[in-house]
Amino acid sequence: MSKETNTKDLRIKSKVYSEGAIKAPNRAMLRAVGVTDEDFTKPMIGIASTWAEVTPCNIHLNDLAAQAKKGAREAGGVPLQFNTITVSDGISMGTEGMRYSLPSRDLIADSIETVVGAENLDGLVAIGACDKNIPGCAIAIANAGVPAVFVYGGTIAPGRYKGKDIDLVSVFEGVGKHNNGDIDDEELRGIECSACPGAGACGGMYTANTMASAMEAMGLSLPGSSSNPAESPEKVADTKAAGEAVYKLLEKGIYPKDIMTKKAFENAITVVMALGGSTNAILHLLAIAHAAEVDLTIDDFNRIQERVPHLADLKPSGRFVMQDLHHAGGVQAVMKLLYDHGYLHGDCMTVTGKTIAENLAEANGLVEGQNVIMPLDKPKREDGPLIVLKGNLSPSGAVAKVSGVKVKRHTGPARVFDNEKDATNAVLNNEIKEGDVLIIRYVGPKGGPGMPEMLSISSILVGKGLGEKVALLTDGRFSGGTHGLVVGHIAPEAQDGGPIAFVKDGDLVTIDSDRKEISFEISEEQLEYRQKDWTAPPLYRKGILGKYAHNVSCASKGAITDFL
Repeated sequence: MSKETNTKDLRIKSKVYSEGAIKAPNRAMLRAVGVTDEDFTKPMIGIASTWAEVTPCNIHLNDLAAQAKKGAREAGGVPLQFNTITVSDGISMGTEGMRYSLPSRDLIADSIETVVGAENLDGLVAIGACDKNIPGCAIAIANAGVPAVFVYGGTIAPGRYKGKDIDLVSVFEGVGKHNNGDIDDEELRGIECSACPGAGACGGMYTANTMASAMEAMGLSLPGSSSNPAESPEKVADTKAAGEAVYKLLEKGIYPKDIMTKKAFENAITVVMALGGSTNAILHLLAIAHAAEVDLTIDDFNRIQERVPHLADLKPSGRFVMQDLHHAGGVQAVMKLLYDHGYLHGDCMTVTGKTIAENLAEANGLVEGQNVIMPLDKPKREDGPLIVLKGNLSPSGAVAKVSGVKVKRHTGPARVFDNEKDATNAVLNNEIKEGDVLIIRYVGPKGGPGMPEMLSISSILVGKGLGEKVALLTDGRFSGGTHGLVVGHIAPEAQDGGPIAFVKDGDLVTIDSDRKEISFEISEEQLEYRQKDWTAPPLYRKGILGKYAHNVSCASKGAITDFL
């Protein structure tokens, strides 16, 4: 055996393998789960799945995990499957349960890292589908540090009602139409019963599809996999291929740190901008970059936003869903278009063992005649739709998605609420009028705690015809399904004594997307007077939400829970 071959074999040998007696207890327990003498000389590959029956996003992931195991074993590894938690944002939306959504990202990350580290696994396939699964898996990959591939469970097919495609957001907006008297009980029930026809994550360019696209652009997923639908032969094939790919990464000695570079994050942001992705992408990419020890800041998003056009006519502000993008050529075709015109870094390593440029050289372009992706000379918007706003209302930065929003500047009187429930009741009772600036505060990462999403109230506003007539501001978050005149992630949050804590009813608030400013009219003397007697509400103390409230950082840093 040559020296070169011997080095390669040692590189992929299992961490639990040893001729010495010290490893005998480790091997004894693994024998009980079916590991053989021959297996002990092979790399142990973890197959981490977020399978659960609590959401259609994840209901099919157990079957996909079996495919990843098959691929890993056929490649020469020993696959060992384990599970972690998931929650459904769509089910918890508008309830107290939504406070658990963002903390679940870190629970997923910590639990996967824990198993990989404790069991001395050599490689990892992480399979996720719902919104927080994807960044949770990516953070775990960065922290675990072993060769790894992320697999997206795939998008749901659109529902059909009265000859039109609908999705989950159609139901939320239907509630607003129902409240407005535009549709009756039967119509709302019809929408409800038709919106989600099977397995897969919400169909528009919402948070799950946004983050899946970002993972592919970053090189953590196999080419083409992010846009393959959940219930498709392509999804089965790309999951099996992921198991094979991890073994090849072990052979070549390619680790997450080789893939998750600053340039890779810039590619991810570029693709998110071009596709018109979710505001949550900013929060999650900052957190993933922190785990990967990459110097990414909230200001990097505006830098890239200014030069990348918005090309995708995808929901929530467009006409199409992820399945339509799949038929139009998928994320790889969009990346090929962007790379050919100088928008992507081609020298970034990926989980194929090839660079972005090498992968795209083998990729097909957009399908002729497709109308999901606009031409570069006729974009939906000449710059990106995700913008970071700063001003005296949000010195550390707030996030807005302006795709499809015609209003560039809005000034109106503040209507201030300290929780979502009271604000929602005010909207449903027609107490919020055209021109108002509706503010929901004390719902940030610490104050929520958990930084809940506001899809319910934003959709009700759209359903009532107020989507661009009332501005909705919060130190909480918005769903990827939200559209309209909305600004989230206002930082510092109210709980930390950010300026949003001192806005009063009637204060004039201005949002200016062209100038990227968010402010309220107040003198320094007035602000100091309002701050004088303010004390922060007590932080929540019980259980996971209590732990989260006492450890989480500012949203402008990604709402991270560990500190380097």
